[in-house]
Amino acid sequence: MDTSESTGSSTEAPSDDPAPPAPARRGWRRWAMDTRPLRRPAYRRLWTSTIVTSVGSQLTAVAVPKQIYDITHSSAWVGYASLAGLVPMVVFALWGGAVADTVDRRKLLLVTNGGIAVTSLLFWAQAVGGLDSVAVLMVLLAMQQAFFGLNAPARNASIARLVPAEELAAAGALGSTVMQTGLVAGPLLAGALIPVIGLPELYLIDALALCVTVWAVFRLPALPPLGEASARRAGWREIAAGFRYISLHKVLLLSFLADIVAMVLGMPRALFPQLAAQTYAPYGEGLALGVLFAGIPVGAVIGGLFSGTFSRARRHGWMVIGSVVGWGVAVAGVGLSRNLWIAFAFLAAAGVADMVSMVFRGAILLSAATDEMRGRMQGVFTVVVAGGPRLADVLHGTAGSAFGPRSAVTAGGLLVVVVMLGLAAAMPALRRYRV
Repeated sequence: MDTSESTGSSTEAPSDDPAPPAPARRGWRRWAMDTRPLRRPAYRRLWTSTIVTSVGSQLTAVAVPKQIYDITHSSAWVGYASLAGLVPMVVFALWGGAVADTVDRRKLLLVTNGGIAVTSLLFWAQAVGGLDSVAVLMVLLAMQQAFFGLNAPARNASIARLVPAEELAAAGALGSTVMQTGLVAGPLLAGALIPVIGLPELYLIDALALCVTVWAVFRLPALPPLGEASARRAGWREIAAGFRYISLHKVLLLSFLADIVAMVLGMPRALFPQLAAQTYAPYGEGLALGVLFAGIPVGAVIGGLFSGTFSRARRHGWMVIGSVVGWGVAVAGVGLSRNLWIAFAFLAAAGVADMVSMVFRGAILLSAATDEMRGRMQGVFTVVVAGGPRLADVLHGTAGSAFGPRSAVTAGGLLVVVVMLGLAAAMPALRRYRV
């Protein structure tokens, strides 16, 4: 068996000068977020830019479907637009992972962040010009998601070159907390700004925020491929080699399967409108819908703020198994709850579990894979993270229509628990993995 299945492979030294050792954390500080990676200038620049862009990107994420609905007055077209963005994201994430393993990742980040910023400017231009064209919006959305697909693998793979192996989980918690905060704050800010400044300006704010990211990436050290990776060409052969690599390293395969199990079987968001309209109608449909959608991100943010409780754990495999099982139990609790606020508490608990899972799955991908494969691993990771919830929408929507929303949510959560425990029992590589 490959040794990477039972213990983490070594990570290259970060490009910055080594940070001084952190003092021992005592009392309540042991519970608070582990901020050791922020002592490293390069990672701090990358993380700081994420604070701005995580909110800015959500402004566009709200503006695009709002503009499409204003033009068509059809939710179906909003769904078609989502599909138009998914396909190029999947294709370019897989290819972008291979590219990230053969070029300087800093240069790739500069090009792709610049492309996303230009796309946001084009969104602004069409809105100001009053084109009112769904076709134009879908083309721009496809362009934006293609650039994102190229960008995400390089960005995530770079982290292992900026912080040492023992800080990967902490870096993952810092990044995930910022992104989840953006998922909460961004839509709220968009809703407040649209009546005041109008829809076009949301696109412009996002474009300006992306300039911060471009500057932060410009300040990063060079991140060229190690060894002979630069001699390869990023083609379909390299993408296929990435999938072969996953199949030969069971801990990597299981980390992806754990996310697929949790998201496909247990993500209940497609049933939130039906739950709000039926189960929680006495609370007010609008309030219930907002509470349900906010539950998981709020829990994820809370989990991130208190990530000092888990980010120093060394048994990363068990942390993934436990968090996925915890997610399934919490989702089942949502299905069994008739009280809206109890359901919110279960959703928040699911959000905490999801944060733990994200942190340790991300750390496993960065520590168990060699640098020449990290880009491709992150490309697959991007596809799994984006595609799983969309498959769950189809599965849960169908089950909810056939059996009722509460039964579908409960069954989904219980299936997550059963399947995850079955995988952990049948394939010990994840149980044995530690750093």
